[in-house]
Amino acid sequence: MNGSASNTATAQPAPAGTPAATRLERPRLARGRSLSWVAAISILIALFSLLPLAFVIGVAIDTGWDNIVPLVFRPRVGELLLNTGLLLICTIPLCMVLGVAMAWLTERSNLPCRRLWSLLAIAPMAVPAFVHSYAWISLLPSLHGLPAAVLLSVISYFPFLYLPTAAALRRLDPGIEDVAASLGLKPWAVFFRVVLPQLRLATWGGMLLIGLHLLAEYGLYAMIRFDTFTTAIFDQFQSTFNGPAANMLAGVLALCCLIMLSGEAATRGQARYARVGAGSARPQVLHHFSRPGMLLALLLPLLTTALTLGVPFMTLGKWLLAGGSAAWRADELLSALQQTLLLASGGALLTTLAALPVAWLAIRAPGRLHRVLEACNYITSSLPGIVVALALVTISIRFAHSLYQTAFTVLLAYLLMFLPRALVSLRAGIAQAPVELENVARSLGRSPLQAVWQITLRLAAPGAASALALVFLAISNELTATLLLAPNGTRTLATGFWALTSEIDYVAAAPYALIMVLLSLPLTWLLYLQSKRTAGR
Repeated sequence: MNGSASNTATAQPAPAGTPAATRLERPRLARGRSLSWVAAISILIALFSLLPLAFVIGVAIDTGWDNIVPLVFRPRVGELLLNTGLLLICTIPLCMVLGVAMAWLTERSNLPCRRLWSLLAIAPMAVPAFVHSYAWISLLPSLHGLPAAVLLSVISYFPFLYLPTAAALRRLDPGIEDVAASLGLKPWAVFFRVVLPQLRLATWGGMLLIGLHLLAEYGLYAMIRFDTFTTAIFDQFQSTFNGPAANMLAGVLALCCLIMLSGEAATRGQARYARVGAGSARPQVLHHFSRPGMLLALLLPLLTTALTLGVPFMTLGKWLLAGGSAAWRADELLSALQQTLLLASGGALLTTLAALPVAWLAIRAPGRLHRVLEACNYITSSLPGIVVALALVTISIRFAHSLYQTAFTVLLAYLLMFLPRALVSLRAGIAQAPVELENVARSLGRSPLQAVWQITLRLAAPGAASALALVFLAISNELTATLLLAPNGTRTLATGFWALTSEIDYVAAAPYALIMVLLSLPLTWLLYLQSKRTAGR
């Protein structure tokens, strides 16, 4: 009886004579149709995101094994592999040591002004890598080769490891360390045998991200005359324009990226890192330094800040003072800023809209197919921008010549490169919007699209805003793909800065660098706030 009464009450808004089965099936059919449309769009986006990988495979097939062998198995490729290997072997461990040490000092010690040092440790991300190189070359013109590459790489990229490690240390259950200490382990033994293994996912992810950045970076290494695959591909492209040698080097670089991804996935392990059982979190126990120890501990953040922020800002100040008002070429700077803002705004909007169906599907209808569709976007984003640019150059020349060197092609490159940045933020935002509210909206007569637009997207607005900001700021500092794909006459802040430094006009380049840093500072602050929210404080 109760069940019948409930069904009757639910059916009252429906027109008289409507079969009960029809009333019950309509929401399900509407949801099924909406899922089908979203899945179809997600499949198209995933297929498009695989274009660079398909390009690498297609070029290899077209070139043929007989031509691949002399192009790939030659001394020049061996030299590039050696340079790249040495760069990775030297830089990644140093980034790990520096990132973990800084994270421990700012999260687990009584270091004075810990929150300030934490912010300063993330701040180098606001300075593009090629601006770091510009600053150091201005200070030490003879700086070049592997030692210079390692120094500048560590300075530029260690925050990518510091950030997740610091967040993981905040969330770590101190009870595990108490148990280890009660068993007689010394503090250093507790750190290396208990704490450090708990940071494995954070450090492995940070090292992977740094490794992919090292493989993709162009401007930093071109300035200090250190040859990598990316610099060699760019030089080869400029000399032979889309020749087979550049394409084969791109194929080797893409293979290196995929090997790195596979290696990280295979070595991260399957251990559980989540806390099990009831109980409330308690504050972390801080390590208290003695006075001599405190002075030694302060040397690391002081030296790191001096190298990562002191040198760039000192160099920029020097060139800006030397150039005076004449360094500020208002018309050129305004035009470059305008084009940067237009491309960054258009790219951020396009990328966020493309990520929306993939993110909604991943949260609302998780499954094997949807995980595969999502993974396609992550795999493609790991490829360097120069590989993405070469793919779009080749495809546009062969199949859509009217799109070659147009703003639309540049925006497509940004979409391929930065879609995961939008995807991560959108997923977090949509996950915080209860699906029950969508169901209620549909039961009140809203279509699935209206329910998503009026309910879910409004609740997920902070995540969408974060996605737009992250992609916008990534595009505003992008160099390689913009250099290869931008229409003639396009001059963004990054390409304008690069053109002037190529002419050794460091005075005129300084305002471009300063504006890029100022545009990037909001991203740094956003990452800092997100890192604090991750730990709930």
